[in-house]
Amino acid sequence: MGAARKQSRSARGRSSDADRRARHDAIVNFISETGGRTVEEISIFAGVSPMTVYRDINDLQTNGLLHLERGVVTAAASTLHEASSRYRLTRDTAAKERLAAAAIGLVEPGQSIMMDDSTTGVFLARLLPSRAPLTVVTNFHPVALALVEEPQIQVIVTGGEHQTWADALFGSLTTTAIRSMRADILFMSSSAITDGYCFHPTQEPAEVKRAMIASSRLRVLYVDNSKFTRTALHQVCPVSEFDIVIVDKTLEKQHLAQLKELGPKIIRA
Repeated sequence: MGAARKQSRSARGRSSDADRRARHDAIVNFISETGGRTVEEISIFAGVSPMTVYRDINDLQTNGLLHLERGVVTAAASTLHEASSRYRLTRDTAAKERLAAAAIGLVEPGQSIMMDDSTTGVFLARLLPSRAPLTVVTNFHPVALALVEEPQIQVIVTGGEHQTWADALFGSLTTTAIRSMRADILFMSSSAITDGYCFHPTQEPAEVKRAMIASSRLRVLYVDNSKFTRTALHQVCPVSEFDIVIVDKTLEKQHLAQLKELGPKIIRA
């Protein structure tokens, strides 16, 4: 808050280009902490008028970073930025429930399961007690919290640096811990699928995902339809590295055909 409010202004009270860019970055970070803020909250945080906030949000929407609806600004994913986990948990919930329902059919009691910071994993975690006993390894706090009180599920949370926007752990400690294990099944999602490859907007989550792929016997990718219309900067892996891909039954025929050419077994949920 202080950094945003301390931005210098010209004598007439209008921000310079540098001030405006700095304020935009502060606003994006502020919204990413929770996934959504009101225009009034942003105005107080940034120390500018609501009218200035609306102008800022218009710029940030144009760049695909934020989304404004009914006075609430939410973090929108882009090529270089992933939306916050709190925001993602509210999006496409029906599709994520279907993907999770299909995924649970692959789980057998006694297995070890690795789960990334995909919000679809929260919906799957709610179903896992029906397959207990299990061991679950994750870097995603919402998955761990969904399971920590289940007596027949051992939860192993990787170490690493906590990043608020994702509510997950990343970094070298995370990847080192993951590489020291070998799970029966990996359940993972991807921010974008382009030309037969999985992509993520930021580097550290991409590195964690690659470590999980290398440390799992059966690799399962679950993705809703939105992943096929997005782009992201960092390549994670080819889709062909997965044994199974679970997709929404409403996936367009062209995307389904492309997946089939890549080799994994396709499950439509």
